[in-house]
Amino acid sequence: MFDICHWINEPETWLAEPERLRVITDRHSDFWNHTHDGSERHSGHFFGARVTSGFTAQLRVAARCKNQGDHAGLMVRIDEQHWLRAGIGYFDDTPQLLSVLTLGRSDLAVGAPLGEREELWLRITLTQGTLRVQASLDGQRWPLLRLASLPVAAEYRVGPVCGTPERGGMEVAFSDFSLQAPLQRGLADLS
Repeated sequence: MFDICHWINEPETWLAEPERLRVITDRHSDFWNHTHDGSERHSGHFFGARVTSGFTAQLRVAARCKNQGDHAGLMVRIDEQHWLRAGIGYFDDTPQLLSVLTLGRSDLAVGAPLGEREELWLRITLTQGTLRVQASLDGQRWPLLRLASLPVAAEYRVGPVCGTPERGGMEVAFSDFSLQAPLQRGLADLS
């Protein structure tokens, strides 16, 4: 499925195979927009597929996040001012489930600490401007990570994202990437 994706900020070192994408992050790679301290960064690595209607995207990510701001996961993007990324991130001295929603300004939502875990599955469903973000530790049970709004647009890009704002060289492996029509499940449905 990675064959339909295109880079925004192509990393120096990467390899796309039929079922796996491997990336080594460049130094100072990150996505933020008008944060609490005024930071703007548009240098993160994003390998997105174009989508013109609602969808469910799913991805497995493995990364060893060990420095503040390291992140790897799944992104939905309209443009520099409108996007969401979710996945593993290093915050408060530990890997955690994180999501960042940008509607002009970026926010940060911190989920559960992941401890020593370096792998998880992510699912994002977009239907009529509503994003349902789910994260799974086993690829079977899908608790809600975030419910948010994103403007309705003629086109979105969705796919793997990663970055290391304070360093370079983080190895990330993405696999099991899929795109399909939006899953029609209730919020309490964890399947």
